[in-house]
Amino acid sequence: MGHRYESGKEAAGWFAGRLPDGWFTSAPEVIVDREEITILGELPALDGEYTDDAERAAAEAGRIARWREQTREERIDIARQAEHRYGRKVAWAARLGGTEERFTRLSVPVMTRLRQPERLILDTLVDAGVARSRSEALAWAVRLVGKHADEWLGELREAMTKVDELRAKGPGL
Repeated sequence: MGHRYESGKEAAGWFAGRLPDGWFTSAPEVIVDREEITILGELPALDGEYTDDAERAAAEAGRIARWREQTREERIDIARQAEHRYGRKVAWAARLGGTEERFTRLSVPVMTRLRQPERLILDTLVDAGVARSRSEALAWAVRLVGKHADEWLGELREAMTKVDELRAKGPGL
């Protein structure tokens, strides 16, 4: 199912070459995990004056919706090519000003084993109405950790990229 690659750099290069000129104001952010590739691009700025933040946000959301509709067929074609090449589903996202919309995202089951103290935390979140299920509570907890650990996670990803680069420079097996 496509070939395997060690980092998102190759995929980012492929998408940069494959995407039509003018879709985004710069090269899109390409986010890769084991199941999915997300393409996040910045749309051209809006013209015009807006009376308040709500009006501007509505205009941004409208422009993103228009871009999504106008590019649908071509995005589907590009996604099919990428899915064949990389063996992963492709999701799309667009950002304009302070508005970001993500579409066609996967929800992937993740199996885990938790001991009673961890299960009690999830059950407390469910009992308090923060989440409807243990699964939703776990997703909530992961988002919270991600939000508070962004800098550390960024450093960790950067270190992993360096390891991938060094591994690629080494002798083949």
